[in-house]
Amino acid sequence: MKVTKLANYEDPNSFGSRMRAKRLAPLVDLIKKVHAAKGGVRILDVGGRETYWKALDAEFLKQHNVTVTIMNLPCELVGEESPTFKYAPGDACNMPEYEDGSFDIVHSNSVIEHVGNWDKVKAFAREVQRVAPNLFVQTPSYWFPIEPHFIKPFHHWLPKPVRVWIWMHFGMGQRKKAENIDEAMTQFDDEPYLLNMEMFEYLFPSCRILRERFLFFTKSMVAYRSE
Repeated sequence: MKVTKLANYEDPNSFGSRMRAKRLAPLVDLIKKVHAAKGGVRILDVGGRETYWKALDAEFLKQHNVTVTIMNLPCELVGEESPTFKYAPGDACNMPEYEDGSFDIVHSNSVIEHVGNWDKVKAFAREVQRVAPNLFVQTPSYWFPIEPHFIKPFHHWLPKPVRVWIWMHFGMGQRKKAENIDEAMTQFDDEPYLLNMEMFEYLFPSCRILRERFLFFTKSMVAYRSE
């Protein structure tokens, strides 16, 4: 089996899909809680895709009157609107179109590490905490030894010159090998900004941080808030 198949979320039996299903248990509880109180659940999925929600049974979403607004860059919005799914272009670091508490739950899966530098990361955290009282924001942990986007051991722990050299000589994930040093530097600058526990706790002071563990390591972290 290829290593990349371990993280194939289109396959419900893959390692990644099984870990995701287990991780989503607190989100399921949030949905049930909001539905019991309000009779419906408005979710903003920041930077998501409809395929992600296949991890939850479609009938469960229908029974709990869930409406998921998928907000993403225009080029990433793929799908047709339905009673369950809506689509909205937007910038996760700046959402003036949404007032405080516009949604019941904000959900985000492996997005915060892609928004840019530390200032962008802080802006993302502020915005998602502002637009809903309940929160489920996940990100991979810096201290997990397998870089989760490229499925490469220790890559994110290597010094910058080594990582640039790797981009000059190898493709990773869906990205091709850089043709020159300029492309290699761009690939390096575009690498995910992985966070550790101290950073994540600082960004989400009002949340409980849930750890997803694998063996002796924290594989990912979830900022979880239930009000």
